[in-house]
Amino acid sequence: MSKLVTIFGGSGFVGRYIARRMAQAGWRVRVAVRRPNEALFVRTYGVVGQVEPVLCNIRDEASVRAALAGADAAVNCVGILFEAGKNRFDPVQAQAPGQIARLAAEAGVAQLVQISAIGADAGSQSAYARSKAAGEAAVRAAFPDAVILRPSIIFGPEDQFFNRFAGMTRFAPFLMVAGASSRFQPVYVDDVAQAAQKAILGAVAPGTYELGGPEVKTFRELMQMMLAEIRRKRIIVNMPWPMAHAVAGGLSVLQAVTLGLFTNSVLTRDQLRNLAKDNVVAEGAKGFADLGIAPVPMELVLPDYLWRFRPTGQYTAIRESASGLKRQE
Repeated sequence: MSKLVTIFGGSGFVGRYIARRMAQAGWRVRVAVRRPNEALFVRTYGVVGQVEPVLCNIRDEASVRAALAGADAAVNCVGILFEAGKNRFDPVQAQAPGQIARLAAEAGVAQLVQISAIGADAGSQSAYARSKAAGEAAVRAAFPDAVILRPSIIFGPEDQFFNRFAGMTRFAPFLMVAGASSRFQPVYVDDVAQAAQKAILGAVAPGTYELGGPEVKTFRELMQMMLAEIRRKRIIVNMPWPMAHAVAGGLSVLQAVTLGLFTNSVLTRDQLRNLAKDNVVAEGAKGFADLGIAPVPMELVLPDYLWRFRPTGQYTAIRESASGLKRQE
């Protein structure tokens, strides 16, 4: 019988790519999610019965234990960018990874992969970064041979970075950004999935790997690249930190007074604390080179999904090509 991998959050942005890769490698894939009915699309990644979504609450021990039953490997992709309702940083990103690691060790799981993030730091002012660091520490304590992957900002067809800002250009003549000079090292989602696949297959040494793409750019430069790709001219305005904190505070108050009916996914104070620091691979850190992976440049991927934000969509390339033709006499 083929081997089984359990992917917690396997229908999410990163998880679905790992699920697809493992199915293509011939593994059975168990996608552990809160809403299996919304994850039925993962079944198409393999043959009938090869990829199955199952109900799992990562904060419930019995639920996690059931999801790990019979698994040869496990991956935890669950994470949040902002707090809303019952989704808080500590339970989701600090406590749950430790529980998954402990139960995986008890179940005899051979390989465990934890998806974390560059910037994870127990001493950070950001609750997000502290919870990521706490989750890593809990994983290492319970499962010393785990592989921890720390990607920089991840891009791909379903991303919430380039897609989000490209969408904003449809309605505004300018782009307001906070931390325009902060540096990022964007990484392609399938490169992260490939790193996870190698770890699942036991092809890499245990430890922590920081994953960044081949280019380091400031927030402003990334917006300029995106604007060039979607053929739109917009003014990029760097929001002063006091203004950014005021906006984030106002949105958080709105979320509180509406009792969660409005979720502040736009800008939070905690996100500003992260934006104040560069999000790049640390000097001397293990990374893609140690995994034998050559990361894909942004310019090879962005055109594949940002074309829909161009003024004339898929016809833009045709118009540009036609404009270069000279009328024959």
